[in-house]
Amino acid sequence: MSRFEVSTLVLAPPQVVFAASLSVDVHASSMRGSGERAVAGVTSGQLTLGDQVTWRARHFGLTWHLTSAISACTPPSSFVDEQVAGPFRRWRHEHAFEPAHGGEATLMTDVVDFAAPAGPLGALADALVLRRYLTRLILLRNAHIKEITESPP
Repeated sequence: MSRFEVSTLVLAPPQVVFAASLSVDVHASSMRGSGERAVAGVTSGQLTLGDQVTWRARHFGLTWHLTSAISACTPPSSFVDEQVAGPFRRWRHEHAFEPAHGGEATLMTDVVDFAAPAGPLGALADALVLRRYLTRLILLRNAHIKEITESPP
């Protein structure tokens, strides 16, 4: 199993960053490079506790489907999404939103725990490529959230 953490300072209040992070539409626009889109479950708008969404995206030249559920949600400080069905043996993504600079900014922290499929071969792929690739995707998503929440309405 692998784990990584990414922290991003966003110059917007936690409730704004939290809401953007739970938006299916914001997520899809942040991942447009891989053609990621919601194809089942909640396919637009805000996710809430218990909601599921199935994503379809193209990574490593292959089309993948991953269904995740919001398994914990404490607005505006945190939520967790976990894989229900998909390519990973395990996928758990904790999102935390901590007030910074007197509540005018947010320290957004992502903690991702995952296990690649395919036993030893998956562990090798994880060590060589997967962890770096997934970290880059989270950084890309966070940069998009930062851009849209820091922009004036």
